[in-house]
Amino acid sequence: MKLSAEGLARDVAALVGVPSVTGDERAALERLGELAERLGLMPTLYRHDLDGLRSHPEYPGEETTRSELWGLSVSAPGAGGGERPRLALAGHVDVVPAGSEAWRYGPWSGAIADGCVWGRGAVDMKGGVIAALHALAVAGPEAACETVLVAVSSEEDGGLGTFAALQRDAAFDACLIPEPVGFDAVCAQAGALTFQGVVHGVGAHAALRLQGASAIDRYLPVHAALADHEQRLNRGIEHPLMRDLDLPYPVVVGRLTAGEWSSTVPDRLVFEGRLGVRVGESLGDARRELEEAIAAAGGGAVEVRWTGGQFASAHTPTDHPFAELVRDSLSAETGRPARFAGIPSGTDMRLFTARGIPCVMAGTPGLERAHAVNEHVRIDDLLVLARVLARVVGGFTSPARS
Repeated sequence: MKLSAEGLARDVAALVGVPSVTGDERAALERLGELAERLGLMPTLYRHDLDGLRSHPEYPGEETTRSELWGLSVSAPGAGGGERPRLALAGHVDVVPAGSEAWRYGPWSGAIADGCVWGRGAVDMKGGVIAALHALAVAGPEAACETVLVAVSSEEDGGLGTFAALQRDAAFDACLIPEPVGFDAVCAQAGALTFQGVVHGVGAHAALRLQGASAIDRYLPVHAALADHEQRLNRGIEHPLMRDLDLPYPVVVGRLTAGEWSSTVPDRLVFEGRLGVRVGESLGDARRELEEAIAAAGGGAVEVRWTGGQFASAHTPTDHPFAELVRDSLSAETGRPARFAGIPSGTDMRLFTARGIPCVMAGTPGLERAHAVNEHVRIDDLLVLARVLARVVGGFTSPARS
């Protein structure tokens, strides 16, 4: 097989055309399996034990309601067995909802126009998954390493799909995740924790406001304390790859609800947000520091609990041979010196590094279009990425490189 822009665009469009909002990914994985078979590859679709995963002591959390969890692995015929090193190309097929704004071509159209494939998930990250699929097909069973495409669900809400896939098979010497990180070799990622706080007040009639205590008024110093905490997190950044970012560890309150009646002093406010976790910092320390900051500002009127996905930070040393292989492959195929980089978001990378598997992210530009209306990926970028991935597969020749 030879890599072609037309083949990549066709298959990305086919996968984008299958809606796969987090919690409902099976149909997209089945379509990916069909595309793999057409390329002469061997897909295996499997259902995970969801109850067992939720009871696991290292369960990473989730935010979306689901009743089942599916995964897919793809390999070349005859690739198993022997003493060859094993390389994972890992990516997720779940996507965020389409939103309420009108799309140029429709969120599930998979339209091919203006040199791009359009639709939800095109850049984040069905395009990367298809590039990996085609790179695997080009390498075939003759490659010096055994390469497995690990396609997962549930990345957007905490990484349960990759957590489950690694419970099933973690015998990898390295992993590359083709997230849309702009042809950098990303070797560090911040962690992320979601939290909910409840501020208690005392209700009263608005005409007798002084007899009540507004939960909104009690929240205001908490909000200021969260801003101060963000400043503390971003002073004296230790990890060299995170220093290059404008804001490595954001703290954001994304949702507020308070009050039930305009002429009543509100007796309850709920705020929900996201906390950045420093590279190398434990989740326990990150939680404790935020809880202490909120308690000091809230005067005992605030309850905090941790919700949804819980992303630890991760990093792979830039002098690791696999990191150097990815960087050099990027440089060779893009025609410019690739750089090592860090990103401020939580990803599935941390689930591989937690098991001692070196992991690097490398993918197309376009992260700013992820989760946005009119999401799209450039077809020429997909072709470059597929060549990068094929070069990495071809260059991964021994476990000593991992």
